[in-house]
Parts: sequence; C-alpha cells; structure tokens
Amino acid sequence: MNRDQMIKYYIAYSKIRSTFNKDFKKDMKNYKKFQLSNDNFKVDNQFLYPCLDDKSESAGILGSYFWQDLWAAQHIFKDNPKKHYDIGSRVDGFIGHLASFRENIILIDIRPLSKKIPGVHFIQADATNLENIPDDSIESLTSLCALEHFGLGRYGEPIDPDAYFKSFKAIQNKIKKNGKVYISVPVGKEHLEFNAHRVFYPETIINSFDEMKLLEFSYINHDIDQIEYNVKINKYDKDMSFGGKNFGLFLFQKL
Repeated sequence: MNRDQMIKYYIAYSKIRSTFNKDFKKDMKNYKKFQLSNDNFKVDNQFLYPCLDDKSESAGILGSYFWQDLWAAQHIFKDNPKKHYDIGSRVDGFIGHLASFRENIILIDIRPLSKKIPGVHFIQADATNLENIPDDSIESLTSLCALEHFGLGRYGEPIDPDAYFKSFKAIQNKIKKNGKVYISVPVGKEHLEFNAHRVFYPETIINSFDEMKLLEFSYINHDIDQIEYNVKINKYDKDMSFGGKNFGLFLFQKL
C-alpha cells in the first residue's frame, strides 16, 4: 500500500467516525453559521478530511529520535568542525538539522540518495570499511541509530554478524587525532532483534572504541521521553525492553 492509498483509507475511516463524533459535528455546525469573506473556504462534503484526535493530544511528539538528533546537533553546532561526516543517520531528521545551520556535510549510506541536499555531499559506500576515505583524516563524525543495523540485510547489505564491529574499527581508523565521534545505538540487556537491530551493552561500545576516550555517555529513556545526561555505564544493563527505543549517546575523542 502506497502513501496515497493510506491517506484515502484514513480519510474514509475518519469520515465514518465523524458521523458519530459530537465535537466534529458541533464545530462544523458553528463554522457554517459564519458569513465567509471567501466562499472558496465554505464546507463542502466532498472535501471533508476529519481530524478527530488532535485536540486530545499534546502540542507535539518528541521521542527518542528527537532527543538524539537534538543532542548531536547541539554538539556539532558548538564544535563547528570544518567538515562533518555522517554514517546512515536519518536524512529527514538529523541531517536536516545540520543542513539548517552549516555546510560541508558528507553523508555516507549504503543505499542511494535520489535528491541533492544543499550543503550535503552524498557518498554511497559500505561503512564497514570506508575504503575510499584516507586514514586519520576525519575531524568529526556522527552515526545515529545506524550501526546497530549493519550486516542484518535490512538495508540490502550482505549478511555479516560482525559488520557492526568492522564499522567500529573502520571509523576509528579514519578519525584524526583529537577528532570526535558521536554515536547513538539502542542499549540495554544485549540481544539481537532480527532483522531490525542489535541492542548493546554500553560497555560493548566503549570497549570496541579502544582507540578513543569516552567524553560522555548519556541515555535516552523512552519511558519518560527525556535524556539522562552522564549516567553510569551499567545502569540499564538489565533493561530488556523490546524495540530498541532506549538509546545510548556516546561521545568519543581519538587519542
């Protein structure tokens, strides 16, 4: 089912619900009482698009992706590197944040990107080796909720149980001395949710980045919808929440 079909089904379902919704009928009745300054905006039953739940919801939805994107973007804004690299972060999230205030962004993804984004140079590449990037050349790099997927075939990449570890090594090889790496991955009791993602012990990530110093470990608690800054590494090792929605935020610096 494509997006247009989903919208049509949603509208049809909402129209059925609207016949029983007292607030909707009351609001439409009150709207029709007004003398309109523009008849183009009169109520026309063929264009009804009932939105019945918004008034009972909050002013906006945050969630784990919102907090991780904000965390990383604030760091990059403060550090202002000459060039910033990213591996696999959401184009409609974090990359959009970065592109709103800076240029010289190099985005790496194994999948193609059909559109050009101002200020963003796209490279389609395998981030388990980053073979076309010179060693010790990157000043700043992010990867937000991407590395946990590597090697599971979800995004068309080859099956490789060690792909995540290979990407950790490749990243460290490419970062220059004192360069910074900002990583977000699901954390908790370590396990695989095939073929979606892995959930890591924070200590696994820290030990894997053995050429780097940990400057910050913070935690996005999905249940309370907030960042907990500078938490103890093992605080959530027993968490077995399904879905990988609790993220660890790791800031490393190359030694």
